Amino acid sequence: MSASPSPHSPLTEAESPGVAAVRYTRWLAVGSLLGLIVLGLAWELWLAPLREGGSWWALKVLPLALPLAGLLKNRMYTYRWVSLVVWLYFTEGAVRATSESGLSALLALGQVLLCVTLFVACALHVRTRLRAAGREAVAADVASATASSSSAP
Repeated sequence: MSASPSPHSPLTEAESPGVAAVRYTRWLAVGSLLGLIVLGLAWELWLAPLREGGSWWALKVLPLALPLAGLLKNRMYTYRWVSLVVWLYFTEGAVRATSESGLSALLALGQVLLCVTLFVACALHVRTRLRAAGREAVAADVASATASSSSAP
């Protein structure tokens, strides 16, 4: 009897590509969300704040900290609403990338790229999980139909 692989182990032969994709998109979403948080704090406190010595705009990352627990707990609902909320940060990054110059414009471009990465990771995560759940549901229906037809007189 073999032990089940740990959630942090590399892809095993017994693991389906769907499971690997779910794990990969989960960590891509968590990583890009953490990247947005770190970028937002560094940008507004040290790298290119709107005012010398830091800016209250650093508080813009607080809403990003809320879904972090849900993503780490792998809650489907969190992935869905994060994929919508991220467009607010995308819009801010796009506006600042085109209206500011220097380091601030580069940081805004980084924010745009992280937002797109987060959106794609969340969308793929939800799609992959739903597709895997659909296959499991079909397999369960087939198994129950087979069991009921074999037990019928």
